[in-house]
Order: sequence, then structure tokens, then C-alpha cells
Amino acid sequence: MKKKLLLVFLCSTSMALCAQVADSLHSFKLLVGTYTSAKSEGVYVYNFDSKTGYSEKLSSVFTPDPSYLAVSNARKFVYAVNERGGQKGTGMVTSFTYKNGQLTKLNEQTTKGDDPCYISLDGSGKWLVAGNYTGGNFALFPVMEDGSVGVATSVTNHSGKSVNVERQEKAHVHCTIFSPDNKYLLVADLGTDEVFVYSFNEKTGALGKPAITKVSPGAGPRHLVFHPNGKYLYLVEELFGNVQAYKYKNGKLKPQQTISMVQPKSIGKIGAADIHISADGLFLYTSNRGDANELSIFSVSNDGHLKIVGHQSVLGLTPRNFTIDPTGNFLLVANQNSDEVIVFKRNKKTGELTDTKERIKIPNPVCLKWF
Repeated sequence: MKKKLLLVFLCSTSMALCAQVADSLHSFKLLVGTYTSAKSEGVYVYNFDSKTGYSEKLSSVFTPDPSYLAVSNARKFVYAVNERGGQKGTGMVTSFTYKNGQLTKLNEQTTKGDDPCYISLDGSGKWLVAGNYTGGNFALFPVMEDGSVGVATSVTNHSGKSVNVERQEKAHVHCTIFSPDNKYLLVADLGTDEVFVYSFNEKTGALGKPAITKVSPGAGPRHLVFHPNGKYLYLVEELFGNVQAYKYKNGKLKPQQTISMVQPKSIGKIGAADIHISADGLFLYTSNRGDANELSIFSVSNDGHLKIVGHQSVLGLTPRNFTIDPTGNFLLVANQNSDEVIVFKRNKKTGELTDTKERIKIPNPVCLKWF
């Protein structure tokens, strides 16, 4: 009898452990950065179920206008740029530790420029770069062993302008990403219509003289994303609503395609915002926060070329940022001006999206990251 009871107990325990493991495989932490000028609490942490698309709030931490976020590879630390949180000329970057669903502030440093709008970590996790939109520059910071951010070791200023007198009166750094091999830093400048490629030394943080690729005057380069194979790079142009496809090798860009993300009969303001590619490299998505308020869906061929698949309304206003969940089953859109994150089910074979009816109600969401 005792042996039977022991067997039942062991089986029950084993089943419970298996259930916990199964739950952990489809449970992910979602971070949401916001503008805090309304009723926002700063950076939010949610538990996201990749089977159902349901999200549950775990916590939040206040920091002014955390409009873009970066997560360490070890998932111990989170970094935010405080876009409008300081006085003019005093943009900030703030570091946090993460534990048990809670973010705790470590420290902050000035970004050495106004209105920082982008932040990313290099592949080693030892360097952090923040791009200042109004400042027209970017700053490189060392990451300390405890995850805090050191004082900027370099500040690189861009100069110049382009043909759009309202938006391109000066340099406007908008995106700063590292290459997959961590040997280059790529910077998109909306104000000068240029993409800069700086050589990067991960041991010293030294940057070399940049190679510069020009785009069409008035296009407004905004965000960049690499294909998972590292052979192709894609740029979304905020003002023209185009996607530029480049062949990429050893820090060199070779243009190979320009394709519009805007529907042929679409009228009204264009405001291309974000760009992401699926982990399998088969589909690329862009968001238009102009009058269309939609996502554009592209298939990606073996040679890196794009073909439009369709368009999907974001069911809200101003899709500033979006993300594909780690399983590839869902695509989440941060609708800044309708105060919610929309959860779409994603068809991995066609790239198409359908509304799950799941919503995250949150004031002014502007950045989504997985933790």
C-alpha cells in the first residue's frame, strides 16, 4: 500500500513538474516602453502566453518617457532612453536590473544630446549606444559588470541637411544597430538622408571613419533590420514610405531593391515607423503611422528581394513600434495614440495576420521588447 501511495505521489509530482516546464516554454516576459506625459507609469512588465496571446501585468517602474528599450543577452538588465524626460540637451539613458518580474533602477547617464530615440547593445553586451534625434549625434557607453551604464566614452556628431525643410533642416540620428558579427555600427540619419557604417572594436569601443550610403533626397531613413542570415539589410524610409533592400558584406552596402510599403491608391500623410523580419527570414513587416495606420507584409525571396503580400489595419492609431513574439505565432503592435497594444495571430506560412481580440490597455505605448 505504501509503495502504491509513493508511486502515485511520484507520478503526481512528475506531472506537476512537466506542466511547469510546458508552461515556461510558452510563457515570455514582454516589456513596454511608453511616453509618460499622460497617465503612463513608465516601463511595464507583462507575462505573455504564446499559446493564447493573453497578457498579464506583473509590474511597472517609473522613468520619464522611456521611448526605446534594450535588453541584455543574459536577460538580467534592461536599458531605456528617456526621450523627453530631461531639460533641453539633457537626454538620459537609464539602466535597470530585472528579477522576478520586477525592474529596479541602477543608474542613469546623459546621452550628450537632445531627444534620444534609439538604444541598442553590442553583441558582447559590454557597450551601449544611444542615438539623439534632435541632437543629431550618438553616444557610446561602457556597460559595467553590475549592469550599470558608465560615462559616455565617445560622442559622434553628424552634420548636414536635406531637401525636406520641415523635417530635414539638420542631422537627425534615428537608428543605431550593430552588425551580426559585431564589427560594425550602422546609423540611419533621417535628416541627412544617409546610412553610416562605422567600424567597431568591441574590446576598446573605438569607432572608425564611416562609409556613407546615400538614399533618395527627402526619403528620411528611419529604422534598419538585418536578415537572419546577415547577408541582407533592410531600411524603412519614414517620409517616402519605401523599403530599401541592400546586399551586406563586411560593412559594405549594395542597393538591390526599392519597394513601396504604401498601397497604390492610398492618400494622405505617410509616416513609416518600424521594420522587423521573422526569425525564419521568410517575411518582413513595416508599420505606417501616417493616415493609413497599417502594417505592410512582404515575402522575402532567397536572394533577399521583397514582394508585397498584403496590408493589415492596426485597428488603432499611430503604430510606432511592433514586435513578433519569440515563437513567431503572434505579432503585437503598439498603437501610441489609441492607448493599447493589439495582438495579432500570425500565419507562419503566408505571413498574414488576424485579430485575436486580445488587447493590452496602456497609455501611449511606443516600444515593445521581449525579455
